[in-house]
Amino acid sequence: MRLSNVRPFRFLGLTKDGHLREQGVLMVLSRFNPLSFIATVYVEVFRATPMLVQLFMVYYVVFGDIDLPSFKIFGTIRFERFLPGVIALSLNSGAYLSEIIRSGIQSIDGGQTEAARSLGLSQVQNMRFVILPQAIKNILPAIANEFVTIIKESSICYTIGVQEIMYAVSSIKGATYRIAEPLVVAACVYFCLTFPTSKIIAYFERRMSRGDRR
Repeated sequence: MRLSNVRPFRFLGLTKDGHLREQGVLMVLSRFNPLSFIATVYVEVFRATPMLVQLFMVYYVVFGDIDLPSFKIFGTIRFERFLPGVIALSLNSGAYLSEIIRSGIQSIDGGQTEAARSLGLSQVQNMRFVILPQAIKNILPAIANEFVTIIKESSICYTIGVQEIMYAVSSIKGATYRIAEPLVVAACVYFCLTFPTSKIIAYFERRMSRGDRR
């Protein structure tokens, strides 16, 4: 959406005799891109506000007056608390991932797009066969970091009662008045989740970079 060129008021930039306006309100309106504006607002808001505030906004404000089905997932996780947590984490991660993908697309030299179009490829074919394969290779490290970050940030969902790792730590602390042992176990569990993820991404990164070493 941020890379789109949708300008519904483009016609306002022309005078009655067909010349392009150089300044004025109509010229500004002719350059307005609603898709880019919406995407920019979304990205900037979710990147500039704390994850905890976003989680509380989704849980207490967005879903505050909505009666979600009350049942348990895997026998322990309450759906009415799990769904807002998933949505909040998805919105937060989506803002960062969208910027990573956008920067990856824009990192590809524009001459490749011109060459693809000169060969008869459409914009969709150019994006699928030329731009995205190279962009994905460039952004894999950043995507791996974001995956690891979102796994760790999921611990914040215990603040709304989602029964995840840190919720279990808090429960054990309240029952035994011991905090060191459950925290160490929680750290080990998070390490077991994030370390393989980063290694899998690194494996695919090496596979995709083989052609560069030839």
